[in-house]
Amino acid sequence: MISYAPLWETMRKRGATTYTLQVKGGISSSSIRRLKDGDSVSTNTLDALCQILNCDITDIIQYTPDNE
Repeated sequence: MISYAPLWETMRKRGATTYTLQVKGGISSSSIRRLKDGDSVSTNTLDALCQILNCDITDIIQYTPDNE
């Protein structure tokens, strides 16, 4: 299972909001909603998040096997 919990922590540490993601990075409101709901997003969106927040992919997503 993919979790976006690291994204929210990274945003908090950097003082970023979802508004920042939309205005600074052009992340659509539907992508923000998908992230909040834990749904899948494109690798382009993940790349944009890394650029906006100046971070690594592991600062945005976390993988946990379903059987844990």
